[in-house]
Amino acid sequence: MLMPSIFGESLFNGFFDDFGTVWPERRPAQARPAVMKTDVKETETGYELDIDLPGYSKEDVKAELKEGYLTISAKKETDDGKKDEDGKYIRRERYFGSCSRSYFVGKEVEQEDIKAKFENGILKISVPKKEAKPKIEENKYITIEG
Repeated sequence: MLMPSIFGESLFNGFFDDFGTVWPERRPAQARPAVMKTDVKETETGYELDIDLPGYSKEDVKAELKEGYLTISAKKETDDGKKDEDGKYIRRERYFGSCSRSYFVGKEVEQEDIKAKFENGILKISVPKKEAKPKIEENKYITIEG
């Protein structure tokens, strides 16, 4: 049977090639979803993170510091339903999406130390460098009665 050349030797050539694999690791970098791309810049006093969040607003983004990890999460919900005069949908489009990413900033960094600003779809975060304080060993004496 003759098949158009766009299918190659078989109609299903390449269709099952990626079956059972995790797709982001197999795809070229340009085909991967561009979620929370981050630029990290080291300065003398700390680190500056520029996180791309196109399409999100300040209200959609949350930042949390827990056990030395700074977690940035964003959630977007839109519903664009249009009805005609009879109340029947002509077109209805919805989008619900979320993404999250964590960065280890150190257990010495406190919430008050981190500064964040959101403008033009970019979350700018400033994290200071903090030295780990060495634990001072305390002498604990046992009272000897006699």
